Amino acid sequence: MIRPLDKLGTLTARALQGLSASPRGLACAVAIAIGTALSIAEPVDIEAINMPTTLKQIANYQLTDKQYKCHNEIVYRESRWKANAVGNKQGIKRAYGYYQIKTTAAKGSDDYSQFYIYWRYVSHRYGITQYDEPNYCKALHHLISKGWQ
Repeated sequence: MIRPLDKLGTLTARALQGLSASPRGLACAVAIAIGTALSIAEPVDIEAINMPTTLKQIANYQLTDKQYKCHNEIVYRESRWKANAVGNKQGIKRAYGYYQIKTTAAKGSDDYSQFYIYWRYVSHRYGITQYDEPNYCKALHHLISKGWQ
C-alpha cells in the first residue's frame, strides 16, 4: 500500500514490491534532475565579484597601507607606471615592465604576472612583514640608498 503522506504530513513514497529501476534509467533520471537544477540556478555576475584588474588595484587588495605606499613609490621610480617600460638598453640584460625586472618573463606580461614575479623577488631578497607580505619598504630604502633612482 502506498501512502502519500505520513502521520507528520511529510510526503513519502516507496517502490512497488518486485519492481526496480535499471541503472541506465536511474542515470538518465539523475542527469535530468541535475540539468533542471542548473537551468534554474542564477548565473554568477562576474562584474559583481569586483576583482582587481590594474596594478594599483591588485596592490591595494593585497598589501597593507604602509607597504602599498612603498610599492607605489617603487613602481613610479622604476617605470612611471608604464607596463611596457624597457630599461638598461645599453646593458647586457634589459629590464622590463613596471618593476624593471631583468627577466624575459616580465616582458609583455599582464599586471598580475608582473606583480607576483616582483612579490616573490622582494619576499626572497628583503623578507616579509608580520602580515606575510613582501617588505616593499626595505626594497625602496635599498633602491634609494644605492642612488639608483
